[in-house]
Amino acid sequence: MNVRVAVGEDDYLVRQGIERALSSQDDIDVVACCSGYDTLLVAIDQHEPDVVVTDIRMPPTMSDEGIRVAGYLAASRPRVGVVVLSQYDEPEYVLALLAPGAEGRSYLLKEKISDVGQLAGAVRAVASGGSVIDAQVVERLLQARTSQQSPLARLTPRERDVLEAMAGGMSNAGIADHLGIGLRAVEKNISAIFTKLDLSEEQHVHRRVQAVLTFLSDVG
Repeated sequence: MNVRVAVGEDDYLVRQGIERALSSQDDIDVVACCSGYDTLLVAIDQHEPDVVVTDIRMPPTMSDEGIRVAGYLAASRPRVGVVVLSQYDEPEYVLALLAPGAEGRSYLLKEKISDVGQLAGAVRAVASGGSVIDAQVVERLLQARTSQQSPLARLTPRERDVLEAMAGGMSNAGIADHLGIGLRAVEKNISAIFTKLDLSEEQHVHRRVQAVLTFLSDVG
């Protein structure tokens, strides 16, 4: 069954570009395109999409409408995935998006939406409960860390590379290919990350998400 997507974006050309990009994918159907917060909420109720792709700033206030849409869905339709598009890589936006939980949430920079594969990949990921954070945002967050009290200070440079790739939504095989290392090396590094970040075995299902949240939540 195809992934049903509703789009919220106030810029007409960007909105059309997103619609064309997603509609070019055989497994994605764009069921609604809206220019503001209110009309997007109406479209969500009417079309019941699997995923909402939304700008972070839309009418009526041009402030944090995309984050508010994500919050509304977390409370009312938790199974609906959200891909937030933004011109900004400020940590507070990412933290606000992920505060209710990272499952089914993605944060992409608008400059990257011309990459159809990345945008469509994020839609597919959140539709299945995954979480994808733009690699540029992850890099900025990693660079912003200066406190040696952070749990990330325990990680080796290679483990940091693996964590960044994890936050970008890569699978273990994808990380191995990206970093040019073996799959067993990736698994060993991930195990070390979980241990050093004190993520216990019983949390196994969500430890990848929690590892990413560990450094996101510590950015000040």
